[in-house]
Amino acid sequence: MVSTLETETVAERSPEYERARKRVARKRKLQGDLAAYVVINAFLIGVWAVTGFGYFWPGWVEAGWGVLLSLDAWNVYYRKPITEDDIERELRRGI
Repeated sequence: MVSTLETETVAERSPEYERARKRVARKRKLQGDLAAYVVINAFLIGVWAVTGFGYFWPGWVEAGWGVLLSLDAWNVYYRKPITEDDIERELRRGI
């Protein structure tokens, strides 16, 4: 009979386990990046407000960083991993 400890060790070494672990790590990193985006941009807006509400320069930081954050979110939540079927299909195409 296989003990629970042995089963966990085998599961930890499986490719599915590693892919799941990496997805969880990427999601947590994205959450941290989003929190940093909100806190830092709130600080920049505060600096802008304290300095007289002139030209809204924090918008450049928000826009640039927001685009990069959106691309990262796309990769984390919507981009599918490459499968063996994808590779086989590409090999059959011969391109």
